[in-house]
Amino acid sequence: MATFELYRRSTIGMCLTETLDQMVSSGVLSPELAIQVLIQFDKSMTEALENEVKSKVSIKGHLHTYRFCDNVWTFILQNAQIKSEEGQETVEYVKIVACDSKLLTQ
Repeated sequence: MATFELYRRSTIGMCLTETLDQMVSSGVLSPELAIQVLIQFDKSMTEALENEVKSKVSIKGHLHTYRFCDNVWTFILQNAQIKSEEGQETVEYVKIVACDSKLLTQ
């Protein structure tokens, strides 16, 4: 299964990367094994979001910035209202990154 590496920029992905860097620097982990852990993280995140998450959200806001580069859309919304089954939240900024999942099979 091919995966995108965009989940590495999430909070949990950045924490994992930082921890792996510390472990490599202290000699506890080899760089090769750290890369394998990140590859597995990418696969696990893709699989979990595809198979386990059933929630839907609605997002409305003012489009501040948008970009399409290398088949990846990036949207930054300002004063966004996020509605889900659990409730509603308003945030100052939200960044949405969207990739074509069909590219994973190529």
